[in-house]
Amino acid sequence: MRQCVGSAAAHETFAAMTTYKLPESVLVVIHTPALDVLLLERVDFPGFWQSVTGSRATADEPLAATCAREVREETGLARPPADFDNWHYTNRYSIYPQWRHRYAPGVTHNVEHLFGLCVETRFAPQLAPREHRRWQWLNWRDAADMCFSWTNAQAIRLLAFRVARLGGGGAA
Repeated sequence: MRQCVGSAAAHETFAAMTTYKLPESVLVVIHTPALDVLLLERVDFPGFWQSVTGSRATADEPLAATCAREVREETGLARPPADFDNWHYTNRYSIYPQWRHRYAPGVTHNVEHLFGLCVETRFAPQLAPREHRRWQWLNWRDAADMCFSWTNAQAIRLLAFRVARLGGGGAA
């Protein structure tokens, strides 16, 4: 019987690839045509409200596929990648110190891509209990004010601007 033996460095590299999050993510603003926005409260930081967010699973995962996966995981809503509106807007920000352990050593910044998902009506999401504890729908102004993340608040305000510029909630 042959035994496959690799170097310790190779094992560490593989472990790092399967352990650390990639510092590239999506933020998905789920909203209705009337600009009601879904927010989720984090389990690990009560009082921290946010839209759906998540990192790419692999470096080659299409961003819209990341959106579809994260929305399904965090809300139970299954939508195809084509339903997500890429706003072609990114933010680069410093990762909060309390979350840096999730990334490879030395990683301090994340690149976040903004997307929208317009749903016909409000729905009751099926939350991922390890990630979120409560949900609420708010008008876009109140939702922006409720977010702990400046990039999330900015994205929700951008939603209102996009709708005013492009017309109609579905075009956001």
